[in-house]
Amino acid sequence: MSNSIKIAIGADHAGFELKKQVLEFIDQQGFAYKDFGTYDEQSVDYPDFAHPVADAVESGLFDFGILICGSGNGVAIAANKHKDIRAALCWTGELAALARQHNNANILCLPARFVSAELALEITFRFFDTFFEGGRHQRRIEKINRG
Repeated sequence: MSNSIKIAIGADHAGFELKKQVLEFIDQQGFAYKDFGTYDEQSVDYPDFAHPVADAVESGLFDFGILICGSGNGVAIAANKHKDIRAALCWTGELAALARQHNNANILCLPARFVSAELALEITFRFFDTFFEGGRHQRRIEKINRG
């Protein structure tokens, strides 16, 4: 795992507590990051955080993103509206590894209400410790963007 990775991270109110724990892990790994919010548990709208994180990754200013909401679905759907974003909802370490190996996922989406903090950190570790395999998977990635 390279510590030169730059990560954009964001969460809604349901993901706020888990985001704090993920940020501690990111700090321990020595990764550079920008926290796009939210900064407390007051109710907010997940697209307000998903789009800035996706923009940051799409622009190339950040290598990867992490988005967290209650189910992980809302942030994944919003982020995947962006060209060249492959946001993957992961609830196991194996899914995180496959998202990187086969889909070259560049945003990890975590379902805060369905994973423990310990599991979320394992998922995050696997996501950043796994590399894209390329080959036949690259051909498939090239078929994702439309328009």
